[in-house]
Amino acid sequence: MKLWSMWLALLLLLGCGGGGGNAGDVLPGPAVTAQESQCLAAGWQRLIIDAAGLQRAVLWKAPPAGWSRGALIVLHGGGGQHANFCVANSSTIAAQVRLTDLALAQGSAVFLPDSSDRITDTQGRLCGKVWDDEVRARPNLDLPLLEHLMAVSMPALRPAGSRSEVFLAGHSSGGYMAVRAATKLADRVTAFAPVASGDPYGWFRDCTPRASDRVNVFGAAFDNETRLQIIEPGACRAATSSQEKPWDGATLAARPAWRAFHHVEDGINDVSCVEKVSAQLRARGYPETPALRLSGGARSADAHAWLDSYNQPLLDFFAAQLR
Repeated sequence: MKLWSMWLALLLLLGCGGGGGNAGDVLPGPAVTAQESQCLAAGWQRLIIDAAGLQRAVLWKAPPAGWSRGALIVLHGGGGQHANFCVANSSTIAAQVRLTDLALAQGSAVFLPDSSDRITDTQGRLCGKVWDDEVRARPNLDLPLLEHLMAVSMPALRPAGSRSEVFLAGHSSGGYMAVRAATKLADRVTAFAPVASGDPYGWFRDCTPRASDRVNVFGAAFDNETRLQIIEPGACRAATSSQEKPWDGATLAARPAWRAFHHVEDGINDVSCVEKVSAQLRARGYPETPALRLSGGARSADAHAWLDSYNQPLLDFFAAQLR
């Protein structure tokens, strides 16, 4: 029995275990991708969590001397994957890897969950590799994953003497999901930072395939009030918020701090969508640090990218929230 316990502990340490409600379940999980293999070779570990009927992969890494700045969860953008934050095979994602390198060097454990490709719109059409970042009548596919990560997996992995704060950042679709998770799980999140994103309670997806779609993201997203696609200038600017879905966390006393990071010339998620979620968070009493708001150049898709200019200010914001 003692030998079995030691073997199970080794599996958990190597990131091969984890499970819905039972941290000792050993699950095979989805196949390891080529980019995940590169991350594992660079010292990251792989954890599999069984949540909402799906086996989900999480990559994680921690400083050798303990988590002096708590834990940082980072949610990748739509069409991306978690491994984009631990190894860069192209210059377009290099800034994302520099974020996690900085976080680890400064004392944060880093957790990178991977989105599923099972999200559908209201008509049952697959939306591709995105987070379940829209409020729907059906159960959410990603909130159970993030809650299990915060409530079960991270406490089991946290070394003695480490800080217990949990910080949440997300880019684009991951930023919408970060707002959703930080409000739903407000009593578990210390602070959060949506990057180039907007209001998950005030938008919807239509995943009808379009000729301009990427290979793994389908359709488009629209503001509930204006019915405009979020790439359009002023798309989220409306006189009322009558079509806002009910916000999670209304009965919780906790209100984690937040700071938005975005570029004014973002051509994918219009600046009005950042302004909308900011107004909604303020109205509900979430304490704000003024946004890091970049400007300059022409309106473009490039201004939607994760940028090096966000990295240290984002980590400094989280460090300021250490209790």
